[in-house]
Amino acid sequence: MLTVTLVASFAATALWQQWRAVEIESAERSRVQAAWILTGALDWARLILREDARSSGGADYLAEPWAVALQEARLSSFLAADKNSSASDSADNQLDVFLSGQIEDMQSRLNVTNLIKPTNLTDASKVSEPDLLSFARLFDLLGLPQPELLKLAENLSLASDQRPGNPSSAVAPLMPQRLEQLAWLGLSQTSIARLRPYVSLLPTRTPVNLNTASAEVIYASIPGLEMAQAQRLVDERARSYFRTLSDAGRFIGELAGRV
Repeated sequence: MLTVTLVASFAATALWQQWRAVEIESAERSRVQAAWILTGALDWARLILREDARSSGGADYLAEPWAVALQEARLSSFLAADKNSSASDSADNQLDVFLSGQIEDMQSRLNVTNLIKPTNLTDASKVSEPDLLSFARLFDLLGLPQPELLKLAENLSLASDQRPGNPSSAVAPLMPQRLEQLAWLGLSQTSIARLRPYVSLLPTRTPVNLNTASAEVIYASIPGLEMAQAQRLVDERARSYFRTLSDAGRFIGELAGRV
């Protein structure tokens, strides 16, 4: 009886180890396949952008190849299927695998970094009033509280102050790297969610691209512009993209000097 028990134990251990090895191999294979797919998608994006840089003439607009989204494509037929895997693996293999993607121009949004004036390391950071006005117009359009914007600008100024020996550095918030981290600077999660389609957080100051920006962003970025005028710009660029600021200025009359 003892011998039978020992043999059964050894057999169970060997079976478990074999099952574990198969599971590890299957997981590693899936990881490698996923990495190949992602690498291929990134290479595709780089190729599109490289060709755009060569042929676009310096203008980015929504009729270019990079702006066409990669529609959802089934990839399960390209993934290896292990016919000898366990029942749970067989069930997993029945799941469809899809890949989709899109390249988006971040200059189609208001850049939070623009709220701070460009300075050198010896000067204190200061809020850019024209850009603060643009964000105020966007906040008003979206129905967001203006006190949150003022708190954001104040804390962003503290976080970006890189002067040696800055007395406020000990209490300054960390500089955010992603939109979600704007909560550190005083924005609520509700405000961040509403702002997400319209703002970006880039390392340096950037202008708004009128060829790719939404009507809301165009409205916010040009003082005195009405929403109807912003929508007209969007409609006109769909017919023919703006090659210069003068092209866009023709459709907003006396406000052209503010573009």
